[in-house]
Amino acid sequence: MKSVIIKDKEFELFLTQDVIEKAIDEIAERLDKDLAGKDPLFICVLNGSFIYASELMKRVSIPCEVSFVKMSSYKGTTSTGKLKEIYGLEEDIRGRTVVIVEDIVDTGYTMSLMLEQLTCDAPKEIFVTTLLLKPDALQHQVQLDYVAMEIPSDFIVGYGLDYDGYGRNLPDIYKLKNS
Repeated sequence: MKSVIIKDKEFELFLTQDVIEKAIDEIAERLDKDLAGKDPLFICVLNGSFIYASELMKRVSIPCEVSFVKMSSYKGTTSTGKLKEIYGLEEDIRGRTVVIVEDIVDTGYTMSLMLEQLTCDAPKEIFVTTLLLKPDALQHQVQLDYVAMEIPSDFIVGYGLDYDGYGRNLPDIYKLKNS
């Protein structure tokens, strides 16, 4: 589809599933190489990262564990600046290699708070992988070790990303038309 309408907004095709999955292949190869023998715990940030996490984990071949946390700072098309942690991490990460799996980093606010919180639990090391990075939107300097793609600061939906809960199921990524 060249465009989709979600609720009251029109979005146009931005990244196809093939392009996205090629970038994920490259991240998985790097993770396999860099983290071999480290028995990492992948912590996936819900809801947005569920598709990226699923596709990434199908491609990662090293022994690892997967867990989930639910955090959010969005309402509509803008960040609220307030982080909500709904479900916390149950695994003990003390002395572990941890990989945070995020769908998108734009302001960096969510990731900076998450890194701060996880660091208090004394992991051996923390790595961050994100499907998408909006470098022009960054307001907080954060450690990003594995970035699949950098994109402009357009509002996007699809491949796990949403607009008020809708659009996550789209296999491609769309950007807000005329943004």
